[in-house]
Amino acid sequence: MQQQKRNDSVSLEFLLEHADSAPLSSSLVTEVDFSHNDGEIYVSLESNSFSDLRARWNSMMRALIASEQSLEATSRGE
Repeated sequence: MQQQKRNDSVSLEFLLEHADSAPLSSSLVTEVDFSHNDGEIYVSLESNSFSDLRARWNSMMRALIASEQSLEATSRGE
């Protein structure tokens, strides 16, 4: 594997599966490029530097975690 330099362009693509994928994907609208289909969220992150990609990853994860915690909290009230 080639060593990643701090200023090299970098991209990341992955698939998330979740029973509540529709509400979770709503939390990503302002964070990343994604598509949602039948319980799956396909996410694509691209950046001009590794440090920027890491910051975008952290923002996306915070949004997903907050959304999932909100879903859990509201489902307990049913």
